[in-house]
Amino acid sequence: MADEKFASIPSAHVYENPLISSIRNTYSSFWERREALGLSNPGTFENISREFQRDVSLTNFMFTGLRAEWSKPFSNSPIFQLSHQLSMGAQSMSPYTFSALYGSSSVFLQGTMENDGSLSARSNYRWNDSLVTKTNAQIQPGQSMLSIENDYSGKDFTASLKAMNPSIIEGGVKGIFIASYLQSVTPSLALGLEAVWQRVAMNSSPEALLSYGAKYKGSDWIASLQMQSEGPQGSGINSSYWRKLTDKVSVGADISLQFAPGLSGQGGLLGGGLQKEGSASAAAKYEFRASTFRAQVDSKGRLSCLLEKTILPTVRVTFAGEMDHLKQQAKVGVGVSVEATSEDLMEQAEKGAVQAPSPPF
Repeated sequence: MADEKFASIPSAHVYENPLISSIRNTYSSFWERREALGLSNPGTFENISREFQRDVSLTNFMFTGLRAEWSKPFSNSPIFQLSHQLSMGAQSMSPYTFSALYGSSSVFLQGTMENDGSLSARSNYRWNDSLVTKTNAQIQPGQSMLSIENDYSGKDFTASLKAMNPSIIEGGVKGIFIASYLQSVTPSLALGLEAVWQRVAMNSSPEALLSYGAKYKGSDWIASLQMQSEGPQGSGINSSYWRKLTDKVSVGADISLQFAPGLSGQGGLLGGGLQKEGSASAAAKYEFRASTFRAQVDSKGRLSCLLEKTILPTVRVTFAGEMDHLKQQAKVGVGVSVEATSEDLMEQAEKGAVQAPSPPF
């Protein structure tokens, strides 16, 4: 009888409760004001300085020695291609690398194998428009690595959770766990934080640290700031600035400061001092009709340049050079990339007969 009596009470009576009604009204008012601000998604905390790092900086583009790459696309939708890469005189690149890539609107797969047996694989899966799961595995002689990451992109925020080499088989939790959140608070300003917890082995103590970040977007410029709180390795500050001067010219600058506890007798913890290190760099990118030129200079006395020239629609040549004035050293790199695209695929791309998918990179 009691169950039937409570079941007969309309659910509307619950919402007529003054406390519940007040909470609902406050929640609705908050979301209405949030929608009125017209906020956009700020990206991930990890890529808070993406514009400088991926657009003008040479850190991810520089190479030395000789490099040749041949790729063969087999399909435009879904994307599927194989590639072979040869290199000489480069310590950071394997003499031979074979890779395969597959991409659709919801799946991205990439596998790479080097001549020494090293294997790496990436797998990204888009569950819906907001949630993407990224998996990265690397197997090298004597070591291996596994990372799993989930990115949730809301209308005006992005939340990420990442685990690197997680394990519970040794009687406890070990690995590296990273949680981050970046929220747009105004149409121009975004604020966020990142928390890291790690334990290398069960016989070692866990370590944790926090990082704070801010990103401000102007009409044609973007500035970012990251601050790492005090941890076992010290603290640090990193700031970057990117600006688009014209449709073809972009410039940027980056400043990084690190504060680490010194050793005893060297101004360390007993002496009350810190070891301070800093670096700064400035870079620029100019886009010509069929080529792109990048240049960068840093506080360590290094001047770097990189020129990418498109000879044919399927052939690209890259020249890289670096001069270290302090060490009196110079490095040069030359690369050639050839894409063996069939006439049918080129004709489909030119006519737009096949809509290329947007994989979850």
